[in-house]
Amino acid sequence: MFDYKLLAALAAVVEQAGFDRAAQRLGLSQSAVSQRIKLLEARLGQPVLLRATPPKPTEVGRRLLNHVQQVRLLERDLQAQVPQLDDSHLPERLRIALNSDSLATWWAPAVAPFCAAHGVVLDHVLEDQDVGLKRMRAGEVAACVCAVERPLGGARSEFLGAMRYRALASPAFVERHLRDAPPAEALLRAPAIVFGPDDQLQHRYLASLGLEGPFSHHLCPSSEGFVRLIQSGLGWGLVPELQVQELYRSGALVDVYSGPPIDVRLYWHHWRNGGELLAELTRQLQRSAGQWLVG
Repeated sequence: MFDYKLLAALAAVVEQAGFDRAAQRLGLSQSAVSQRIKLLEARLGQPVLLRATPPKPTEVGRRLLNHVQQVRLLERDLQAQVPQLDDSHLPERLRIALNSDSLATWWAPAVAPFCAAHGVVLDHVLEDQDVGLKRMRAGEVAACVCAVERPLGGARSEFLGAMRYRALASPAFVERHLRDAPPAEALLRAPAIVFGPDDQLQHRYLASLGLEGPFSHHLCPSSEGFVRLIQSGLGWGLVPELQVQELYRSGALVDVYSGPPIDVRLYWHHWRNGGELLAELTRQLQRSAGQWLVG
């Protein structure tokens, strides 16, 4: 039989990225949280955490975290039917992994009606759309938005739509870097803006033009900062159309090349046994995401 106080300690350490913040979340001392983790490991006969900074779950730790995520959702359904079971009177929290561009554009209006109707608060975990599923695999989140179609075992994947990206730059940048050379070749020499080490959009775009190899680029892990750097003329980059409609219409940002845009297909991954709350969020996203994403 599981001791859920021990599992709650494991989840808190991973979600809060350390023992100190986990203790604050649980209302315990750091030593008490540490003792619960040690007791869990003693009962299992193997470690559940890698003592790194931040702590990372082991393989068995990930399995336990996946179990905790699903139990939380099922408990929420039961508490709705039997309110006397809920002695905390706190709103339900859902941890969701998604990419920064979705958070900066369509996500908020898509989920706001759900949160208002169900009294749910969200913990957002930001990951590039190509690797967001790793958070769910690690048991850190209840669901995620990512660009990978194939679901994990025990989970479902629902297609939401595609985000359309255009390769844009400021007019001054185009004049300075791209005017006197074929634009496709000049893009390899002109500085780009890349969101982070996992961001492959610029690489894919250059490959679609037949260009391979390294290229100069700034790193900027912020959707809003990404656009500001491009607008200021520091580089070119792939930007969601949704995010820069006014800047594009006004001519503040222009296409760097006449090639087609890139569509990134986005999928909603959630546990099959996630309960009615997660099922309702899934229905809400299926109803509303199409207002902003390309079908």
